[in-house]
Amino acid sequence: METHTNTSAEPTGKRPPELVMRLARMGASFPTRLSFMRTVIRELHDNNWTIAPRTIELDANGYGHAVISAEGPDRTYSLIAYSHELDPDKRTDRVIAEAWDATFALFDGVPSAADIERLRGEVPRQEAGRCSPNELTLSRANKSVRLFAHVVDRLAAGQQPDIAFVASVGYLMRTTAVYGNGKFGIADRHKFAARPEVSAPFQAELLTVYLIRCFTHLLVEHVARARSPDTFTPLAPAIRRFLGIGNSTGLGMAPFMHSHPKLIHNWVNARETALARVRAIETATPQSVATFRKILARARQNNLEWNVEDIRQMERIKILRSEVEAISVHANDPNFATGNLPWDALYRHVEATASLEAQELIVALILEPHGDLIDDLVHTMSDDDTTAFNPTTSSSAFTDHVRDAYQWALEQDLSNPKSEPQFWYVSEEKLEPRLGERASEPGADKEMPLHVVRDVQAMMRDLENFAPDKILAEFLMAHPAHRHIAKRIQAVIGAPYGEVRDNLVGPDMLAIDLLRFKLAFFGATKFDPKSDRWTRITMYQGAPLPEELASPGADDWSFGTTPADLSS
Repeated sequence: METHTNTSAEPTGKRPPELVMRLARMGASFPTRLSFMRTVIRELHDNNWTIAPRTIELDANGYGHAVISAEGPDRTYSLIAYSHELDPDKRTDRVIAEAWDATFALFDGVPSAADIERLRGEVPRQEAGRCSPNELTLSRANKSVRLFAHVVDRLAAGQQPDIAFVASVGYLMRTTAVYGNGKFGIADRHKFAARPEVSAPFQAELLTVYLIRCFTHLLVEHVARARSPDTFTPLAPAIRRFLGIGNSTGLGMAPFMHSHPKLIHNWVNARETALARVRAIETATPQSVATFRKILARARQNNLEWNVEDIRQMERIKILRSEVEAISVHANDPNFATGNLPWDALYRHVEATASLEAQELIVALILEPHGDLIDDLVHTMSDDDTTAFNPTTSSSAFTDHVRDAYQWALEQDLSNPKSEPQFWYVSEEKLEPRLGERASEPGADKEMPLHVVRDVQAMMRDLENFAPDKILAEFLMAHPAHRHIAKRIQAVIGAPYGEVRDNLVGPDMLAIDLLRFKLAFFGATKFDPKSDRWTRITMYQGAPLPEELASPGADDWSFGTTPADLSS
């Protein structure tokens, strides 16, 4: 990529947290080139990784196991996949499931025959099993049964699958969990966090998903070939490239954001710094304009193919489509981006005239041509989680900080009981976060501490009546109930994007907004809400195939669209 000139190395014109960290805008997020799936693909491309099956021991129905290895310059990671016959009555994407079509572990290195046999008794049990620190992730997936069967039938008959049917689903399997960081005996993140290839957030987990995608392609072709070896034909590369991995995600993902405020700040700060750098570019180059127009056209088609049953989201998509049409007309004008600060002008135009969906989409689109300017920010998105609590700060200094940093929380009115009708709790059955209705459901006495607004206000009432010359430790000895919120507030000093600036138990709080925000940073697309509490998504749709990772255009796959030409 060519080099761009910006007005400062670290521009200060970032969007403020009071604008960015509101639920409505967070729930309109789109993946950008800083999203973690994009980082995985760039690592595989930049460092010449090779990905290939190492072991395939599957019967004619596709049951058995396979090992697919990703071999890099210094290390090898191997996906061990176990494919199972699943009773249709046990097929569910809910977290309460106890059986799946396929289960997976990402192995650190190349597994031995003994490793494969050891894990055969543990990985299919998922939460009920126990793994070792040699396993970095644990996952499971279910088939999209109708599409999988259709693809098998067509390939066995020597035909390609119906592209409209493929496009209506987008994946052969969808995962229901990808566990990491020490769960069920697998490796803690600190074991591998210093390795460059997996140091960015969620790289091991999302490498797992990419390898699962490779396995689904392998599996469907294996079954089709076994059914009719004489007439079998493999999937066209264009269709393989278009087939991503689905995912079903619910409330378990949302409290993660509350528990990791510095990490969330780092994610958002990287994106907002990237946006500020691009908006500070004084003059657009012909190459950046051409790239923007290409990505805009692809996003336009992607939006036309984005259809969901959720009425609220479908209305937003329809509005977005008309807004993208207007942006496209503007962007194809010969005078587009010829003035000073062109990308800033475009952003301001969209911000003033279009919906939140369009505003966040334009952020993703104007970042895309400027990888040379912003991709280094990926290395700022992790967090070592080592913030120390300082109990010796004066209560007056702490009070001043709260007034300054949490004015948004102090201003909210909680006097009406209807201002906090929901509560977060942990399910005793599955140890997963859930949402309850305070007025009608039991369990509010076991509420998770996600009600930052209430807790900040309660602490401030006691702080204002406490001696200002004493230290925070003395205040917390007198008022121990505030210890958790005091520690949180200290943890986010210098991390203004770490707090959601809304009431997380309020009447208008939709958990789906938190889910979309986090999933967009992962790189997810085609958000398909099934309620206001869970969604389906697509991952790696349009991403390069293993044999394409070395190609110059391997990083050019955002906003994947249905292939028109199956020959490529």
